[in-house]
Amino acid sequence: MSNPPDSHAEPAARVLRLKRGEERRLAAGHVWVFSNEIDTGSTPLTAFAPGVLAQVRTQRDAFVGYACVNPHALICARILSRDPAQPVNRALLERRLATALALRRRLGAAPHYRWVFGESDQLPGLVLDRYGDVIVGQIATAGMEALREEVAAAVRAVLAPAVLYWKNDSAARELEHLPRVAAAAFGAVPANIEVTEGALSFTAPLAEGQKTGWFYDQSANRARLARYVPAGARVLDVCSYVGAWAVTALRHGAARAHCVDASQAALEFAQLNAARNGTAVQVLRADAFEALKSLAEQGERFDLVILDPPAFIKRKKDIPETRYLKAFFCRVTREVG
Repeated sequence: MSNPPDSHAEPAARVLRLKRGEERRLAAGHVWVFSNEIDTGSTPLTAFAPGVLAQVRTQRDAFVGYACVNPHALICARILSRDPAQPVNRALLERRLATALALRRRLGAAPHYRWVFGESDQLPGLVLDRYGDVIVGQIATAGMEALREEVAAAVRAVLAPAVLYWKNDSAARELEHLPRVAAAAFGAVPANIEVTEGALSFTAPLAEGQKTGWFYDQSANRARLARYVPAGARVLDVCSYVGAWAVTALRHGAARAHCVDASQAALEFAQLNAARNGTAVQVLRADAFEALKSLAEQGERFDLVILDPPAFIKRKKDIPETRYLKAFFCRVTREVG
């Protein structure tokens, strides 16, 4: 940690001072600053507006990083730059986006991938998913929300896609006191997005779909699915959404696949995607708990059961309900499944 030269200081970046010793975790690479780590006597959080940029400094005035502040959140600041000569501006955003894009391209991905993974790409609170010439973004923090227009300009400068659509409807925004809203930054937003994953192709709803329309965070797991699919297997895909797991299993040798989801629209996409890839799925519109219970009571058994539910355990009191679900999950799985 060092003190930045005065000529490089960002005039608008006020100081957010840490309590003594609280810089150790941040020096090790962490980017989150918690509200109980702030010396609120000298730099009260109430003096900061949500999303404002600040210089995080130690008790000895050593520079820790430039961060976006949200005084209303437990994670009250997130570091975006540790270079005192590089404040948070469009140039920084463009470099971060370009670095992330170069990495995805080096990995040999088709133009269908998660472009930005938030903190992993040094852009906390930002997710960008790429569907060819369509970029779908989600912002989860007040700091990134304040930079939204700059991010959009940086996306245009680095990749020049036809569409950037902000699908900011995640419940995580409520933790930052942000409204849920979806809107185009630029371009004509399509009703559906097209996805290529390995040798398979899928269609998923965009505005009415879950998350950004697709679950890229499970792509690597689906790629590994082949080793778990016995030839001729009977597969159950619970909370199947548009059928990615079921279709992948069928293409890896499963004989039959059943998709269970509460959304009729999602199940229709699952059937469409199965047909696109030369397979077919059976569908059941039902709540996951009720479906597993019913199938277990009917004596149905499957060689492979896939459960990719929404976040169930958000609080300690949710644990018993999850155990109940897992019990039925086990009952519908064959002993050698």
